[in-house]
Amino acid sequence: MTDETEGPQWRVLLVDDHPLFREGLAAAVNLDQAFSVVGQAACADEAVAEAARTAPDLVVMDLGLPGRSGLEATRRILCGRPEARVMVMTMSEDDDSLLAAVRAGARGYLLKGAGRDEILRALHTVARGGAVFSPRMAERLGALLGASASASAKEAFPTLTAREREVLDLLARGLGYRQIAQRLVVTDKTVRNHVGSIFAKLQVRDRAQAIVRAREAGLGGE
Repeated sequence: MTDETEGPQWRVLLVDDHPLFREGLAAAVNLDQAFSVVGQAACADEAVAEAARTAPDLVVMDLGLPGRSGLEATRRILCGRPEARVMVMTMSEDDDSLLAAVRAGARGYLLKGAGRDEILRALHTVARGGAVFSPRMAERLGALLGASASASAKEAFPTLTAREREVLDLLARGLGYRQIAQRLVVTDKTVRNHVGSIFAKLQVRDRAQAIVRAREAGLGGE
């Protein structure tokens, strides 16, 4: 990347199968001197080829592409150019698409109804290494990731009861036995009984080992 005083700082690749939308977005992005649109693509295969040809810093990616999806294009682009940053811009508001985009490596998720100023602010944030989601989408993402961690923990620790997984999660968050008891509205003795059962089922000797296992399974997050 070059310095802003020397011209465009970030090279942008636009991927969308609607030419009019793509051209309008290109015009808006090029008005900001920090950006230069270096390529456009209408499908996943074109996007991967253009990314290899133009070496973009930023990729604005639609999910609903003909043939291979925008998610597949995102994964392939980031595999070949991991330093690139992808921001999804789509009509899709469903939770599965949001979570899949984040897992594919997207740094942002905007809906196509976003205004020019919002899009440019988002591009600046993503270009500088940040992540951009609207407040509503961010709230949903947090809930989805929490549910995903819970599902992963259930798969990782099938012998634990739901309450034992809950106690293990709170242990991994750094809470003491009394704090856990207050959070779950149970007695300290009940918490200690749960912890003893957890240690036995996970075959760990102490709290530290249990926490390591919990965090490896995705528990203990904020």
